[in-house]
Amino acid sequence: MLKKIALITLSILLFAALFSAPAVAQEESEDPVEIYFFPGGSPGGTFATIVYNGAVKAAEILGDRVNVHYRWSEWSPQQMVSQFQQAVAANPDGIAIMGHPGDDAYEPFVEEAVEQGIIVTSQNTTLPELEERYKSEGFGYVGQELYPSGQMLGNGCVNRFDLGEGDKALVWGLRSKPTRGQRTQGVIDALEEAGLEVDYMEISAEVDKDASNGIPVITGYLQSNPDCDLVVTDHGNLTASMRTYLESAGFGPDEIIGAGFDLSPATAEAIKSGYTDLVLDQQPYLQGFLPIMQIYLTEKWKFSGLHIDTGAGLIHEGNIDMIAPLAEEGIR
Repeated sequence: MLKKIALITLSILLFAALFSAPAVAQEESEDPVEIYFFPGGSPGGTFATIVYNGAVKAAEILGDRVNVHYRWSEWSPQQMVSQFQQAVAANPDGIAIMGHPGDDAYEPFVEEAVEQGIIVTSQNTTLPELEERYKSEGFGYVGQELYPSGQMLGNGCVNRFDLGEGDKALVWGLRSKPTRGQRTQGVIDALEEAGLEVDYMEISAEVDKDASNGIPVITGYLQSNPDCDLVVTDHGNLTASMRTYLESAGFGPDEIIGAGFDLSPATAEAIKSGYTDLVLDQQPYLQGFLPIMQIYLTEKWKFSGLHIDTGAGLIHEGNIDMIAPLAEEGIR
């Protein structure tokens, strides 16, 4: 964890040094770096908004050095690919994409973009094959390491709540998605290795788009499985809805262990109230902030891609008071 923090700190210090150095100061006459940025979800969504806030802050720091265009995708891999094609057609200097569609879906269009001289980088979900191929052209990654993040949360639940043989868990995730599903699988594997019985439900497209559509789904499951000890939601918007889900199913605080990914004001409040017990914070603000900087560094000074793991910490009742104010500000 200290290595991750050190790398992120070093990166930010590097940016600060470069942007303040008179030797590389941008001339007033230079055109801004044109960037297309994908926050991932919908405007106002709990996770995507924090990603967006980070990108906006990076653009604010860079000022008239950059001109950023934002494209919201409602977490739809198909829409992400379509919007990426449209962005390539606009021929900007750089594009920062969410990796949910996977290497194969993006490959021909990333190849086309790089051939046109467009810098492509990624956030939130890794594209390992494309990153390896185009790292020298500035293709980096800012986000969690997916499978290890899933394992971290699963093991955290086992250790913190003394779970094991005879206990039952529901994992509600996106295991079918290429690459993105590795995080769900990491949770399942960690729980099963500890001896838990694990039920799995795939998050439907309707629930992926609007977490409130999951109320009858989770209510039906919990009413049919009253012996469930743990619910893990592998989706920031679903984690933010944990209290609503449990209350709708007739459960009070601390009756079922709730765990998930990504912090938000609603999740912070649910942790304080006992409806959510453990959350892995992948620090989405950095997933907006750093890709903008990555593209600028590569465009101006030919830096290669940076690979930065942001999924470093578990949030619970013992540390939520320190983090909650930042969640309210849309930073954590």
